[in-house]
Amino acid sequence: YIHVVDLAKGHVRALEAFEAGTVPNLLAVNLGTGQGCSVLDMVQAFGAACGRPIPYRVVGRRAGDVASCFADPTLAQQLLGWRAELGLAAMCRDSWNWQRANPAGYG
Repeated sequence: YIHVVDLAKGHVRALEAFEAGTVPNLLAVNLGTGQGCSVLDMVQAFGAACGRPIPYRVVGRRAGDVASCFADPTLAQQLLGWRAELGLAAMCRDSWNWQRANPAGYG
């Protein structure tokens, strides 16, 4: 997971580097925190953000579920001078605040 603000800042840094000619054309660069989190971590962080526990059940993995997946942001740090600054708690807090302010979504 990555905070939308960090993602936007990473895209701006990529565009700046592209315009300056300091990165090769069509180079894929991962933007992420470099840290994974479990589904339980996410449930607990969102529960903390909204101020109430979120009910859940622990069950077995489904066929095809990936054990671990996260972005390695090393290249973004080296080429773009970019690093994610906001963590899981901020992601959940800001997502919850936006949803409370916009209960009908973008409509």
